[in-house]
Amino acid sequence: MITVVVVDDSAFMRKALSSMLEKDPEISVVAVGRDGEEGLELVRKHNPDVVTLDIEMPRMDGLTALRRIMMEMPRPVLMVSSLTTEGAESTLKALELGAVDFIPKQLSKVSLDIVRIEDELREKVKEISRRKFLRAPRALRAPRPVGDGGAPVSSGGAGGAAADGAPRPVLTPRSGRPVRDIVAIGVSTGGPPAVQKVLSQLPADFPASILIAQHMPAAFTGPFAKRLDGVCRITVKEAENGERLRPGTAYIAPGGKHLRVDQRISMVEVVVTPEPAEALYKPSANVLIESVAQAMGRRTLGVILTGMGSDGLEGVRVLKQKGGRALAQSDATCVVYGMPKAIVDAGLADEIIDIDDMASAIMSGLYK
Repeated sequence: MITVVVVDDSAFMRKALSSMLEKDPEISVVAVGRDGEEGLELVRKHNPDVVTLDIEMPRMDGLTALRRIMMEMPRPVLMVSSLTTEGAESTLKALELGAVDFIPKQLSKVSLDIVRIEDELREKVKEISRRKFLRAPRALRAPRPVGDGGAPVSSGGAGGAAADGAPRPVLTPRSGRPVRDIVAIGVSTGGPPAVQKVLSQLPADFPASILIAQHMPAAFTGPFAKRLDGVCRITVKEAENGERLRPGTAYIAPGGKHLRVDQRISMVEVVVTPEPAEALYKPSANVLIESVAQAMGRRTLGVILTGMGSDGLEGVRVLKQKGGRALAQSDATCVVYGMPKAIVDAGLADEIIDIDDMASAIMSGLYK
């Protein structure tokens, strides 16, 4: 049985979340709290597998409670977020502090998608409880062994820093022209910290364009891109329809829409579109990677990071047929090993890489 503590100042949300979760016989909501202080006491008392935590609460807000949980009794935490710019900023901060993902408050509203949203919520709780994924404080991370050529070897660690706790150094591009000059990344649950870890290690003169399909609501992708742009040497922006792809720039697919590319005679343009409307995810990793593969062929490097389900599998299949290369994040460093597992199990991954080493593998992959 997976035990959950629900913390929210709204009685309606406490009841709605509890009802949704307990429709699954494997999930038990063992307690509900009305604010951060009460939530902390309930987590200490019940030692739940997962906590859902509202961000805006009286007495002690969700971010303060999250910090205390991660310091005193770390465990998987899902934030409950409003789909606003302010809610996005707070949620992205929560993900940096150690929350594994978020739940939109709008899931409690009656809609045609409510069954799918409920199913996704329950699956998310079950997946993260199985993984027991925790990002240890930098000072507690074990030193990583060094392989040939001075590169860290894949160790299964979940950290994002060098052995001494300092941020990893920014990489240096190789001399010469790369054989691949476009990187397509598909990512979902647990993605924002993973994407930040990868992009922040890339140099300003990174010799390729990066396109990212992160499963995220429309209100979140703009703040997400802005946050990344503030901590990375490359330029990071929310993609705009019709703009020209440039090296050293990462384009985040707008939430609720798909990201494609259009190969023109002398340049490659970004296409932002609502089609296909029937896609399960918007943005979709499958739509992005297949589009880039069709337009750019072997010049493409596909990367599948942490996430539930198998989005990206069919796109990578087309990518491989066109001569592209594919990287998958390792099981041990994923919040949820779903999307990478799908391409690994299908035999489509050229390399399986720890998230710590993914930036280096992307740099190398441009020349392979």
